[in-house]
Amino acid sequence: MLELAGIIILGILAQWVAWKFKIPAILPLILIGLLVGPIAAEFFSEDGSKWIEPIWNGREGLFPGESLFYFVSLAISIILFEGGLTLKLSEIKNVAPSITKLITLGAAVTFFGAAIAAHYTFYLSWEISFLFSALIIVTGPTVITPILRNIPLPKDVSAVLKWEGILIDPIGALIAVLVFEFISVDAGGEFTKRAFIEFGKIVLFGFTFGFTFAHALNTIINKKWIPHYLLNVFALASVLGVFVLSDAFAHESGLLAVVVMGMVLGNSKSPYLKELLYFKESLSVLLISILFILLAANINMSDLLLIYNWNTLVLFTIVVFIIRPLAVFLSTYKSSLKFKEKLFISWVGPRGIVAAGIASLFGLKLAKNGVADAQYITPLVFMIVLGTVLLNATTARLFAKLVGVFLKKSEGILIVGASKVSRLIGHYLETNGRHVVLIDSNQLNIKKSEELGLEALNTNIYSDTLMDNIELNDVGYIMALTASSDINKYAINKFSKQFGENGSFRLITPDEMNNPDKIPREGLFSQTDDYIALSEVTRKYPAIHELDLKDKAHFINLMNITEKDEDIIPLFIKDDKGVLEIISSVNKETHTVEPNFKLVYLGKPFDVEKV
Repeated sequence: MLELAGIIILGILAQWVAWKFKIPAILPLILIGLLVGPIAAEFFSEDGSKWIEPIWNGREGLFPGESLFYFVSLAISIILFEGGLTLKLSEIKNVAPSITKLITLGAAVTFFGAAIAAHYTFYLSWEISFLFSALIIVTGPTVITPILRNIPLPKDVSAVLKWEGILIDPIGALIAVLVFEFISVDAGGEFTKRAFIEFGKIVLFGFTFGFTFAHALNTIINKKWIPHYLLNVFALASVLGVFVLSDAFAHESGLLAVVVMGMVLGNSKSPYLKELLYFKESLSVLLISILFILLAANINMSDLLLIYNWNTLVLFTIVVFIIRPLAVFLSTYKSSLKFKEKLFISWVGPRGIVAAGIASLFGLKLAKNGVADAQYITPLVFMIVLGTVLLNATTARLFAKLVGVFLKKSEGILIVGASKVSRLIGHYLETNGRHVVLIDSNQLNIKKSEELGLEALNTNIYSDTLMDNIELNDVGYIMALTASSDINKYAINKFSKQFGENGSFRLITPDEMNNPDKIPREGLFSQTDDYIALSEVTRKYPAIHELDLKDKAHFINLMNITEKDEDIIPLFIKDDKGVLEIISSVNKETHTVEPNFKLVYLGKPFDVEKV
């Protein structure tokens, strides 16, 4: 009981430490597992026993017999199913060519390059070498996001790293599963006709069961044949059922089935997909916390001593400093990315939870079946995982500054609310070279924004998902433009520190209008216009204009006119280089105005002859 409770407590503590210090959770989880496992047995226990012993050995342990294999298999199946849910075919079609090449050509370079490196550095069999290389293809958003969350980067760089991690997770897992299953059908290493037949059965049943039951589950959910409160647990039971059933028809086909099931269900149009994904994410956090402490604790000191040599350093160097850059530069050849951006992407390639988890499962199973060199799989993959996470977590920020991709000033703009007013302003900003992101919980507003070519996120302002979006790393301004003053105030209070380092603004409220004592410091545009005024002007005059400014006095005169004319609302000052400055409701005298600057405003055109 103490060990079971201890694993959960330590796992959640490790997740909190990872959140607090903004590092990948896999790092403290594996370190804790090694501490309570092989390190405790070697240095702290008088009788050489581990503080947490995963496998029952007659006197102590958590899982008797093959129970650990079963638990790991079921846990990995749920994690892989969740990974499959995130893989959208539409995203593969629409992403930039360099991202598509990274998950295809780049994955192929890693697959063959790492296999050759493992074969000639550790003299492993080709089968085990290719399994090792398949396992380290994946990077994963769970390890990349914490590393990049606080590094302001160009949008393209963040997007490439984010989508590579999301898309390559299930793809890499699928390749690893296929390689493992090919090895499993003929453990003797001779690829006979029977081995190919068994492999074909695995692929057939894996894809068939995954595809069929994904559509069946989607139909059951959409037709509401189960109550809403059973939705998540029913889906969980279905995943486990498909895994076990597929495995019964073709041994080792279960993992392939759940990956395919996740992919198919993730590309369906089920209205409950997001809810399922949230539940699976929460469950995955718990399973990952337990799983990696167990797997790391199950490693013996003898396993670590297998790779305690110079060959390990050589293999790590080849994977990180030769194969990763080669894959990136080949994949981004003739792309719009600059050399320094390609260099940074080459540097950031941490391996993640899927790699470590599947490596432990496959290593244990192959070693149990007597496959030659299988004992190297788990320690070698753990070495790559820990090494890359440590390297990137400690040096990514410094390396970004050294190569020149670190943004000294974040010029992107986050607009809270995607109404017609927000879309009009966002479109103007986008056409003037600013990165704009609109957020709204109204799907119709999001759709209309996307039709204008704007980047828009359907999210709830009260959730924390926005904080983890690494594509917002270049955002330095917030403009809260919703009809709700409470939401506007909440957005400024919650996100100003992370996204509003250069300025946080919100629309004034009706009771603040025309009252100098109540005008907030973060008031936006003018002292006389709230959301209703903006909406009304947008309805009557849906256009944004520019007017040349002569000097500061001219600007102040124009501002005075706008305060009296309800059909004209000032927005920005545009300098002679095209740089935009947001106009504040207070202290209009502090804005810098020089000849050739422009006043950007919404509504009725000024009578040029009178101004």
